[in-house]
Amino acid sequence: MAKKESKEVFKVKLSEPPSPNETKEKGTVKDQSKKRQLVQETLRQSKTSKKSLKGIERMKKEYMESHAFCRVTFRLRKEAVGAAKKVAVIGDFNDWNGDATPMKKLMNGDFEITLELPAESEYRFRYLLDGCRWENDWSADRYVPNPYGCDDSVVIV
Repeated sequence: MAKKESKEVFKVKLSEPPSPNETKEKGTVKDQSKKRQLVQETLRQSKTSKKSLKGIERMKKEYMESHAFCRVTFRLRKEAVGAAKKVAVIGDFNDWNGDATPMKKLMNGDFEITLELPAESEYRFRYLLDGCRWENDWSADRYVPNPYGCDDSVVIV
C-alpha cells in the first residue's frame, strides 16, 4: 500500500481505530501484549502502589470541586514515541477523531495533554503517532480487546 493510500485510509476510518494490518504494525500487537504483561507482572510483584513504580508513570487525575468533571493528564513517554513528530490521544471522548486532541511535545521528549472528562465514566483510548502508528498507555487503568485484534487502553474517572 502506497503512503498516499495509507493516509486516505485514515481519513476514511478515523471514526474507528484501524486494524494493525492497516497501520503496518505487523508484530506490534504481540509486542504490546508482552509490554502489558511485563507491566502487570511488575505491579503484581511490587508492594508499592502503581504511582510510585519507577519507569511506570500513571495518568494524573484531578477531580473538579463538583466532582462532575475530572482533569486527566495523558502522557506518552519519549521511549514510546521514538522518532514521531505528531502525537494525538484518540478515544471515546472525542469520537476517535485524529485531529481533535493533538498532544504537546515537552522539553524532555514526552508528549502530554490535559483533558476535562465527565466523571463517573470510563473511556477507551489509544495514542496515534504521525497519523499511522497506534500505541497504548501502559499505565492505563485497564485494557479491553477491540475488534481489530489488539487492546484499547481505558481510563476510569
